[in-house]
Amino acid sequence: MLHVLAAGSLRRVWAPLTALFQTHSGVEVTTQFGPAGLLRRRIEAGEHCDLFASANAAHPAALTAAGRARRNFPFASNQLCLTVAAHAATAHDDWLSLLDNTGLRLATSTPGSDPGGDYAWQFFDNLEKQRPGLGRTLKQKAECLVGGPESPAIPQGEMAAAWLIHSGQTDMFIGYASYAPRLRQRADLVVYDIPQSLNVMARYTAAVCSPQGEILGEFLRSESAADILQHYGFGRYKY
Repeated sequence: MLHVLAAGSLRRVWAPLTALFQTHSGVEVTTQFGPAGLLRRRIEAGEHCDLFASANAAHPAALTAAGRARRNFPFASNQLCLTVAAHAATAHDDWLSLLDNTGLRLATSTPGSDPGGDYAWQFFDNLEKQRPGLGRTLKQKAECLVGGPESPAIPQGEMAAAWLIHSGQTDMFIGYASYAPRLRQRADLVVYDIPQSLNVMARYTAAVCSPQGEILGEFLRSESAADILQHYGFGRYKY
């Protein structure tokens, strides 16, 4: 039995990935999900895991440098999108006009604890270079409602953007584009792509933390795993 700690944004794709892995290897996997930054702290505090799947490269790299992991490698990519309550957007709006709308509330994940928040802040920095003042304003305006030490858990089966907007906690949410196909199935939401020139690439990276975790690590780099990840909205990582 392998024990895995994995970023929450991998939750939906992880079941088919580990099912195929178990079919090929005969090895069972048990997984706990959470914000990658908080999971890293658990490993640093001594919690055992065989493999850590992070939504960014920094946390696995730090574990490897500290001797807590044997090696680390990227296995998938992701980007950001903007999800907005349908009643808050007009036919004339685009992603930029909505972010620039001072009457709309904006939420993100929590920088430092959740890579989704780190990526949102990088996006704000990119936007600041094109629209001086807007990126800084968005950092001040954004409420960090997901992935922090004190953040409420997202109900099982819910997507953060949909749940936060539907429950009235925000009007807009910047999150991972891998959720966009499912979010676009909801009539109460509108999803906007963020241009490549301003977007941020999330590099999903795994840290192998035990000899037993090597076999799962090799599977994550296989074409079979890449096909499943792509089917669930993740990009193939180009080595």
